[in-house]
Amino acid sequence: MKRYLFIIVAVLVAGAAMAQPKQRRSQAKTESKQSQQANGQGMTQRMRIMYPTALEMPEDVVWRRDIYREIDLDEEANSGLYYPVEPMGKQLNLFTYVFKLALNGYIPVYEYRLDGNELLDASAKVDMKTILDNYHIFYEEKDGKLKVDNSDIPSSEVKMYYLKESAYYDQANSSFHIKVLAFCPVMLREDDFGGESAKYPLFWVKYSDVEPYLSRQSVMTSNVNNAATMGLDDYFTLNRYKGKIYKTNNMLGKTLAQVAGNDSTKLSAEQKRIEKELETFRNNIFGDKQKRDSLDSIANLDPKVVKKMKRTTSASSDTKTEKATKTKTRRAKSSGSSGGTVSVRRQRH
Repeated sequence: MKRYLFIIVAVLVAGAAMAQPKQRRSQAKTESKQSQQANGQGMTQRMRIMYPTALEMPEDVVWRRDIYREIDLDEEANSGLYYPVEPMGKQLNLFTYVFKLALNGYIPVYEYRLDGNELLDASAKVDMKTILDNYHIFYEEKDGKLKVDNSDIPSSEVKMYYLKESAYYDQANSSFHIKVLAFCPVMLREDDFGGESAKYPLFWVKYSDVEPYLSRQSVMTSNVNNAATMGLDDYFTLNRYKGKIYKTNNMLGKTLAQVAGNDSTKLSAEQKRIEKELETFRNNIFGDKQKRDSLDSIANLDPKVVKKMKRTTSASSDTKTEKATKTKTRRAKSSGSSGGTVSVRRQRH
């Protein structure tokens, strides 16, 4: 009897041991799903490790300025974001890549409001189906999933981006940074009468949402050397783009066009003034740059050269002192040879 009881207990223990890994796997799968939902857009922890995001901008910086730029893709510095217009193998341009990420639910997109100010929170999220319907982009819907052929993605019409960046001084490590916060693809479409192309800002993309994916795609950085490429994340982190300022965060909420009116000269002058302010702050953040350069040049000299300079300076100083002494001596002798010193005393009568 005891033998049978022992066998039954052994079977139950073995069954529990076999069931436990399955329970653990189920629990791990549940935790993984919860982690993905917490991270947003189905990003796995492994992906975040393989493609780490840059550090966020500190909230307690002592100096910061938010700037909005127009990134024209016809300019050479930005043209790498436009080509290839249609996908070539795994190579996609920025808009096609972002469009596919948003369409498949990997990143959220936010509505472009009429006042041009971005709102990057849950209340401003916009559904991709709404974007497709609003801008007449052909798509198919099957089993609740949207599908857009590569030929129907309007990447050839997206020839501009609105980009928001923040220039700030981080006092924690005494460094100056310019960080991209968000960008908005802008579609340019000509009207039926062949007039000037109208601008259609599509949606805002939060840079921190798309940044983990940008390292997967490269951008061409030279028209002469086609092998010169860099990752899209490095392109934005190193601020390789170029664009004219069209707005800054200000208490009146006005764009530069509103400040300058219809005067293009005044608008250009205002843009240059802001660029100069940023450059001046960056160069003088640790004091006068010219004085720093002169001190650095002396510090970087060879010790033998510095010693020779000191000897030369000392010898020059001794020579000047000697000349001054000889001059005084000559003057004294000249005064004595003219008849000596005459003393006149008043006499009483």
